[in-house]
Amino acid sequence: MAKATRESFGEALVRVGEDPKHVVLDGDLMKSNMTYLFKEQHPERFVEVGIAESNMVGVAAGLALAGKVAWASSFSCFLAGRLETIRMSVGYNEANVRLCGTHAGIGIGDDGASQMALEDVAAMRALPNMDVIQPCDDVETQRAVEYLADHVGPVFLRLTRQKLDDMNPEDYRFEFGKAVTLRDGSDVALIGTGATVQEALKAADELAGESVSARVLNVHTIKPIDAETLVKAARECRAVITVEDHNVLGGLGSAVAEVLAAAGTDGTRLTVLGVRDYGQSGTSEELYEEYGISASHVAKAAREALGG
Repeated sequence: MAKATRESFGEALVRVGEDPKHVVLDGDLMKSNMTYLFKEQHPERFVEVGIAESNMVGVAAGLALAGKVAWASSFSCFLAGRLETIRMSVGYNEANVRLCGTHAGIGIGDDGASQMALEDVAAMRALPNMDVIQPCDDVETQRAVEYLADHVGPVFLRLTRQKLDDMNPEDYRFEFGKAVTLRDGSDVALIGTGATVQEALKAADELAGESVSARVLNVHTIKPIDAETLVKAARECRAVITVEDHNVLGGLGSAVAEVLAAAGTDGTRLTVLGVRDYGQSGTSEELYEEYGISASHVAKAAREALGG
């Protein structure tokens, strides 16, 4: 059943919150990022900071340095906008904080450009010890949150406003830092993360009708990225297409390019699909078409990379 990953996050947070070491902080958005579910079950460990995201990050870092596991949640654009506080309070101090950014990318739709986090992955990747996770569906989000209950170190968890189709089986097991091969193929590798994984799979179905064999990879952990799986795909396929609901600079495509360049996969063509401006209002579907990250655009990019 289709579900927004912010919903899955809120539900899983209630479960991990049974352990008293977990504390949740909110920036006046608990009904939007679903942290109100945690508040209802564990009110004594819920801190409503209000519209003061820098303060929220600082308090979260202090709680983490005092021995708690702190989950600080807001819209992803508001977290990325407090990068200087995150850099010093969380990153530099190696605080055990989970920065949970919801409403990521142009997928938020009608909220418009001011609410669209399109540089957040790039910002968080730039911090030396910040891990970056972006799950692609309900069960992957639930398992990722459960994993993060005991993970040590700063983490950025990127979540959607819009509902996403189920990509994984109910018995799915989350493996930190390990990309998931959802479909094997030998002509082109389609690499997605978060909401764009379903676009990659739909594109693979379209290409299959044209006798094009498409491998589909779900990169849920953008940092540290699974270099081995990416290099293997590049060497076994003639082309690689990355697709992300994020700016083309500094996100998934950049991370894949860095890996392939370091490995010396010279014979493989890489195409990076993503956003190239600040976004605009519209439905998720309209914007994915407008910005070239829908399934039809992924399939088109694959055809072009393979020579028509």
